Amino acid sequence: MQRREFISLLGGAAAVWPLTVFAQQPALPVIGFLNGASPKELESRVVAFRDGLAEKGYVEGRSVAIEYRWGLGQYERLPEMAVDLVRRRVAVIAATGGVPSARAARAATSEIPIIFTMGADPVAFGLVASLNSPGNNLTGITLLSGEIVSKRIALLHDLLPGAKLLGVLVNSTTPASEAEGAAAESAARTLGWEVKVLRVGERWDFDAAFQPAVQEPLEALLVTTDPIFESQRERIVALAARLAVPTIYALREYTVAGGLMSYGASINEMYRQAGVYAGRILKGEKAADLPVMQASKFELFINLKTARTLGIRVPSPLLALADGVIE
Repeated sequence: MQRREFISLLGGAAAVWPLTVFAQQPALPVIGFLNGASPKELESRVVAFRDGLAEKGYVEGRSVAIEYRWGLGQYERLPEMAVDLVRRRVAVIAATGGVPSARAARAATSEIPIIFTMGADPVAFGLVASLNSPGNNLTGITLLSGEIVSKRIALLHDLLPGAKLLGVLVNSTTPASEAEGAAAESAARTLGWEVKVLRVGERWDFDAAFQPAVQEPLEALLVTTDPIFESQRERIVALAARLAVPTIYALREYTVAGGLMSYGASINEMYRQAGVYAGRILKGEKAADLPVMQASKFELFINLKTARTLGIRVPSPLLALADGVIE
């Protein structure tokens, strides 16, 4: 072979080799991220989910890909989006944002591992056999909000010991919100409260839901945990302010937005833990072997500016319990 031909052949091989090497690179594992809300509302939670993944060595765009599916407030879209993720053969589905996402994912697949985040009890909703031994392709993180709602009622009672009429805002299209509302009603009646349930339906008509409170003013209000309520928190806080009703919420974001008081766990921490679980499953662990985690730290936030506007003096013992006070 002449020297010129050898150099030409070597140059041609160099042009082919990078393509061959590239073609042999394994495809990135794909996580399906399913949520009924919108990306703008959950921006910090998505960041927390990615942080959890990074703790296990997975960085989006480098070592893992994420397919996002957003319901934009339309829960009825979740089943078809879950089916689409299954068709795309994702390695894991992160069914975040409550029971509807988890149910949609479970209906779509019994094989692909599913990690949920929810406030409700996944055992009560038939999603897992038990918290310690899920027993199928689902696991995740729960707040067990039904168990802490009695604490919210007690905090309202400490703040307003003479009040008798409590409103409970629920999303009638979400079983978890209804269940939490029932738990709140039971806890309130134990303390001698009369309860009026305010229901928001499919059209998210909050003005109509609050109409009974206009006709018969409430002395206090509890807002149940729900993704739609979270996405509409500024609207709900404004309605509570218009009615001048002291209100307790599950998340500190409501208090930051002007709500009076909140008691609950960090939702961002739930999403971080979901990311950690997703990373563990990508490394080979099975969902059935990962116990459902429960939030262990809960925080009380009080907005003193709102309290002054409502003419409420927050008792010193209650202020001493607060993890954060907004002046």
